[in-house]
Amino acid sequence: MKVADLVAGATLAAALADGLCYRAGPFWVRLRTRDAPLADLFGTLYADADCDPGEPVVQFDVWVGATGGLRRWWRPQAQFYIDNVAPFEPYPLSQSFPLFEWGLNWCIAIRAHQYLMLHAAVVERDGAALILPAVPGSGKSTLCTALAFRGWRLLSDEFGLVSLAHSGIVPLPRAVPLKNASIEVIRSFAPQACIGPVFPKTRKGDVAHVRPPHDSLLRQSESAQPCWILFPRFAPGVPARLQPLPQSMAFTRLSQNSFNYRMLGETGFRHLVELIRSCRCYSLDYGDLEAAVRIIDEVTRDGPRGGL
Repeated sequence: MKVADLVAGATLAAALADGLCYRAGPFWVRLRTRDAPLADLFGTLYADADCDPGEPVVQFDVWVGATGGLRRWWRPQAQFYIDNVAPFEPYPLSQSFPLFEWGLNWCIAIRAHQYLMLHAAVVERDGAALILPAVPGSGKSTLCTALAFRGWRLLSDEFGLVSLAHSGIVPLPRAVPLKNASIEVIRSFAPQACIGPVFPKTRKGDVAHVRPPHDSLLRQSESAQPCWILFPRFAPGVPARLQPLPQSMAFTRLSQNSFNYRMLGETGFRHLVELIRSCRCYSLDYGDLEAAVRIIDEVTRDGPRGGL
């Protein structure tokens, strides 16, 4: 069953009120909420996601909703709970959907240690994965969204999940949060993209979420083999410039863009070394999205054996 089946049957709000189990990559999430705007946007952005009316083994049991007391009437707030524990301060109620998305990111980052977790976007084409590690503000989300609408499959915007069993990249396709100027950039670049409402003045600025392409959710059980690692850096007005990156430097930078590399100890070290050795590594400075996509297509055109 898909989330869209519940939307069509006008039963999504009731399912979310009781607790809807849906699939997010390798995880099952139970989301409970009575917040109508959150439920509506969830139904729009995750219409293609699998859901289970039964009782699957759930990794994340989440509740998001309005706080009680006077806050119900004066500057209402939303609270995020995981397993009946509230790890964050409340957000404005109008930002309940971004709170849910960011809260789930936090849950994955502190719990999913069966993977080496990279802070990276990942896209795939013909079974080969391109990893885009980056610090906030580097244009990672914008670039991976652009690629997702130019022939690449979106595996993740936030987490590069490296399997400790087979070293492949495990998909975690979720709504991509665009910030500030990136929202209009993607509206212009990919007018076919379904973009949710803009949430103004969040803690990360203005934010809007892009619905994952249909194919990304349909194939979220299909892993991909890492073949390229590219560190993007957006700088307005800078001509696009791709440079090969020595493996030693790529290792250092990638270890700094991991959620749990140090915690995994020797296991993390061995898998990161294997990952670096299996990939061609680059840095990319760019100020124009079309130019960046064109360069990436050129360097990956001949498959893993191609490139500079």
